[in-house]
Amino acid sequence: MTAESRPERPRGPIVELDPSGRVQPKDPDRATRQFLNFAFFRIDPAFRRLPREERCGLHAEYTDVLRRWAKRDDLILRTYTLEGLRADCDFMLWRIANDVRRFNEMQRDLNTTAMAGWLSPAYSFLSLQKRSQYVNRIEGSGHGVELLPGEGQFLFVYPFVKTRDWYALSPHARQGMMDEHIHVSAPFKGVRLNTSYSYGIDDQEFVVAFDSDYPQEFVDLVSRLRFTEASRYTLRDTPMFTCLKSPVETIFTP
Repeated sequence: MTAESRPERPRGPIVELDPSGRVQPKDPDRATRQFLNFAFFRIDPAFRRLPREERCGLHAEYTDVLRRWAKRDDLILRTYTLEGLRADCDFMLWRIANDVRRFNEMQRDLNTTAMAGWLSPAYSFLSLQKRSQYVNRIEGSGHGVELLPGEGQFLFVYPFVKTRDWYALSPHARQGMMDEHIHVSAPFKGVRLNTSYSYGIDDQEFVVAFDSDYPQEFVDLVSRLRFTEASRYTLRDTPMFTCLKSPVETIFTP
């Protein structure tokens, strides 16, 4: 069959199968939504051997850039320390913006500082905020979803990937397992879940971030979730990061 004789594909709206099994035509969702970037950095151990005055100068220049970006209207910045909590990274920048290019611009700005020469990117996760299809079955994912980040003193972050078998299940089966997942999570009122989506823009499928003041409650929640049926369809949920909220000036010590 030649290109000229091939029948043209219909150009209607996208067809989507929602978790209840209903086919729903919908237009492409191009509404403004929030992009998220969780950027983890490691400080070169040789930095600690510099004279204290030099370390303080490098620290001050770097944090001045962070403070300037924190004041901007087109980006939300939350800062966390991991010193003493994890061996392979020292601090994390949680960046949120409607335009993913803000992350690029901010990182370029930080890279002009002398301190950047003493830092290595340990991990970086990119994702997009949208409404869960399992929680909100009427409106579905898309319009008007915004995140209010950094409410708790701790942020527990990890990339998440489902098995391919999960996507082969029927919509009813997936919804039933997610209903159990939601029911099990309900008693843990001190833990706030922020799930964002990375399909096509990063290596993981989701980035999961739990906001809380109570790490002990988070441990109990994760333990309970291991017993749910949906847990069988987890391919990867590591590395896991325990991040302690910290002002810009103290995310690392000079």
